[in-house]
Amino acid sequence: MVTGRGDIGLILMGGGARAAYQVGVLDAVREILDEAGWPALRNPYTVVCGTSAGALNAAALAAGCDDPGQAVRSMVRTWSTLHASDVYRTDARGALGNAAHWLGGLTMGWVVRSRPRSLFDNAPLAALLQRSFEPRRIADHLERGILRALAITASSYTSGQHVTYFQSARPVATWVRMQRLACPATLTVEHLLASSAIPFVFPAVSLTLDGRREFFGDGSMRQLAPISPAIHLGADRILVIGAGQLEPGTPRSPHTGSQYVYPSLAQVAGHALAGIFLDGLAYDVERLTRINETLRLIAPDQRARSPLRPIEVLAITPSRRLDALAIGLGNALPRTVRTILRMTGATERRSAALLSYLLFEPVYTTRLIELGRADTLARRADVLSFFGLEAPALASSLAA
Repeated sequence: MVTGRGDIGLILMGGGARAAYQVGVLDAVREILDEAGWPALRNPYTVVCGTSAGALNAAALAAGCDDPGQAVRSMVRTWSTLHASDVYRTDARGALGNAAHWLGGLTMGWVVRSRPRSLFDNAPLAALLQRSFEPRRIADHLERGILRALAITASSYTSGQHVTYFQSARPVATWVRMQRLACPATLTVEHLLASSAIPFVFPAVSLTLDGRREFFGDGSMRQLAPISPAIHLGADRILVIGAGQLEPGTPRSPHTGSQYVYPSLAQVAGHALAGIFLDGLAYDVERLTRINETLRLIAPDQRARSPLRPIEVLAITPSRRLDALAIGLGNALPRTVRTILRMTGATERRSAALLSYLLFEPVYTTRLIELGRADTLARRADVLSFFGLEAPALASSLAA
């Protein structure tokens, strides 16, 4: 059984290829705890929640939580060698044919007989997950008490609901809030594909909700409270790993010319995706911080009568713009993909945001992993404090 100062929740946000940053953070946390004497087989995160591409990392980490160090090292290897062709079809027929069908449906829908599904076909990702994801390991870890809960979020195109599908070691009261709800489930590859289906880019996935089938897309859409699932599932402290900067006043991307230019389709899409993937987390962290500050002002006896409880949060997010790191790397993508993206302006300097979500290539993902490691190692003291440990006394405190 996991012991210690309450359950630690881990929240992994989305962002397509940007999720490689999370793996660098997890690897650095592993290194920090290893050097401080953390038991090699002790799972640091008993409640794991993932959204969008973060759902893929969450599932991999939860499945390997009986040997968390090995699980993280395996994730680093996977993301360091990942190619676009492992995630979506890049062959001429699969890429250009699918894109032409989708664009044709947008411009001449009355001519196209079959309804287009998405810009890219993510069949390779489905095949990769079928080979690598082992749902039985999740159930085994829950039964053994190594893991308390795994949650994956997705957004229903059918009903407009934001749904958290969760699998837990013991019964958990479901929750319903404004346009968001929780649903117990045995998590499958379909849940992962639904959560990571970037709108317009990847196809929606059919899942069961309240006994009926609905079509779901990326879990970052309409995600008003990203931290909420971990709290409902019993986490007392929460480590949040984002895929974009949370600091206010992030510098704007510079104009590429001497005069204003009308935004390309890729630039508009990148801006929309930033709103989907980044804004909700920043607001939720700020809201939770304010709740914690308010609770500190309340007398202990009054606080005991409140359903609210203080939740310690450590948020680790990129110190640099991830779209800026993608600039100039578009040529690493297969020619067919470059052709499609060039039609939307995604290879332009001012449109690198969209490119950063689709650049599943080592030249980019390894940069993100390195940045994640550097950002986390720079916060070594915060990491040790979050886990309730001080480096010199860690070994003796665990042995006590």
